[in-house]
Amino acid sequence: MEDKFLRQNIIDELDWEPTVDAANIGVAVNNGVATLTGHVPSYAQFVAAEATVKRVKGVRAIAQDIEVHFSGPAASSDEDIASRALSMLAWSVLMPKDAVTVKVSKGWITLTGQVDWQYQRRAAEDNLRSLVGVRGLSNLISVKPHAIASDIVRGIEEALKRDARVEAQKIKVSVTGGTVKLEGRVHSWSERDAAERAAWAAPGVRAVQDHVSIG
Repeated sequence: MEDKFLRQNIIDELDWEPTVDAANIGVAVNNGVATLTGHVPSYAQFVAAEATVKRVKGVRAIAQDIEVHFSGPAASSDEDIASRALSMLAWSVLMPKDAVTVKVSKGWITLTGQVDWQYQRRAAEDNLRSLVGVRGLSNLISVKPHAIASDIVRGIEEALKRDARVEAQKIKVSVTGGTVKLEGRVHSWSERDAAERAAWAAPGVRAVQDHVSIG
């Protein structure tokens, strides 16, 4: 697909997405690489904008240069954000008690700690994206190892075969010390994301190196 048509498709998809105010988002495309510039009124929209562009057919990579500009008055102090973040984590049924530590600096949340599963690590981040005053989030939570490498590889490969969105034979899976490496080529971002989610779902996975290309 030519870059000019891909750029228009991205703009149309951003305009179509109800969770994103795309009025101040700029889009440039070069050889399938989409660069997003401008600003949005919340970190939740920052994340949603990137997810929206990923699902557009033909996008090979994304350079994310969007900034978060709050539309109202200065929303919250770091102390307020940290307090609300801890409360939300405490109320989440998915999170082990006191497993995650929260640090906030100039509106940027950093999460540390250790959990049993990747879905818990992801849930911690998802719970906090929509907090008022958040400008960004770094998820440094680690996942405890549970299984040996061969079991992880076998489990991921079987999960990929079950997923109708993924051509499993085109993806190579290897594991070293709890880190999964994915290699191969797929047709779309959605297929690549599905493969990565399958890898993260395996017990004992602490990190995923996604080297799957799109094309």
